[in-house]
Amino acid sequence: MKQTSLVILTLISFTIIGCKNSNKTAQTETTPQSDISIYKGTASVSQGLATVETENIYDCDRGRKAPIGTSTAIDGSSWTVPSIVNFTDDNFPLASDLFNPCTKVEYASAEEALAALDGKDIVEVDADGEVITAYIFADNYFEMYINGMPVGKDNVPFTQFNSNIVRFKVNTPFTIAMKLVDWEENSGLGSESNRGKAFHPGDGGMVGVFKDANNEIIATTNSNWKAQTYYTAPIKDLSCVSEEGALRLSDNCSTEDSDDGTSYFALHWKTPSDWQSTSFDDSQWPNASEYANDVIGVDNKPSYTNFTDIFDNNSADAQFIWSTNVILDNEVLVRYTVE
Repeated sequence: MKQTSLVILTLISFTIIGCKNSNKTAQTETTPQSDISIYKGTASVSQGLATVETENIYDCDRGRKAPIGTSTAIDGSSWTVPSIVNFTDDNFPLASDLFNPCTKVEYASAEEALAALDGKDIVEVDADGEVITAYIFADNYFEMYINGMPVGKDNVPFTQFNSNIVRFKVNTPFTIAMKLVDWEENSGLGSESNRGKAFHPGDGGMVGVFKDANNEIIATTNSNWKAQTYYTAPIKDLSCVSEEGALRLSDNCSTEDSDDGTSYFALHWKTPSDWQSTSFDDSQWPNASEYANDVIGVDNKPSYTNFTDIFDNNSADAQFIWSTNVILDNEVLVRYTVE
C-alpha cells in the first residue's frame, strides 16, 4: 500500500489525510478529523484512550494483557471497553479445552478432546433434550447462550490463540446467541502493538460447528447467521462511517497501522437487554459476513489446523463470520436458530 503523500512547496507542507476503501489506494493518517459535527450516525462517539479499570483479567505465558476500560463519550455516556463480559463470573460456565497453549491442554484431535470429558461439562437447557457438541474457534473471545441460558465462555480472553468445546442438552429448535469480542491492548481504541507499530487494528473472526448426539453436523457458521456490531474502533476520520438501515458501515475507513492513535475515535452502541433470548427479534439485523481462512490468518495456528476435519468438513464447511468489518468492529453479537 502507498504511504502518506507528502508534498513540500516552499516552507509549506500539506498532509493528505483520508479514509480508504479496501479496493482503493490507502491514504494515511496522522491527524484524525476533529469536527464531530460531521458524524450523523446513531452511536455515541468517544475520542482517545479509555480509563483502564482492570489492567489484565487473565495471565497467560506469552499472551497479551487483556485490559478492561471505561470510555467516556462526547455526549457524556460511559462505555465498558472492549465489552461487558462475564469472564470473571464463576456462575457463567467455562468452555472446555480443545486446544489451549495457556493451560498446556493441547489435543491433537477432537476425538481425544472429547474422550477427556467426564460429562460434568454438559449444561442442561432442557432435561429431556439431546446433547449437542459445539466446536468453537474465536478471535479473540466468545460467550455462548442457548435459548437465553449461558452454556460456555472462552477460557482465554485475548491470546494465545485457543479453541473450545461447548456441550449442552437441549430440544430442537433452539436459538444460539453469542457475544464476540476482538480484544485490545490500547483500551478504548481497538488496537494493539504489532508489526512495529504501537496502534495496529487487529482482526476478529469466529467459526463454529454444532453436532448432535449421533455426531452429525446440524449447524455451522455462515452468512445465514445474524450479526450486529456494537463497538467500532479505531476511527481516524468520522466522515468515513455511515449507516444504511441496520447496517453500521466502516468499510470506507482506514485500517492502516499508526505510531500514535491516541486522538482517534470510537463508536459505541447500547446492546439490547434481551439479545440472548429466543423471543428477541433479530429480523432487522444484517446477515453475518463470511471470511476466508487466509483472511483471518489461521493456517499457522494449531488450535485451528489440528481440527480442520471439524471446521473444514468436506460436506459441511464452516465459515468464519463477523460483522461487515472484521478489523474495526470489536464487539459483535451473532444469532442463529437451529430448526
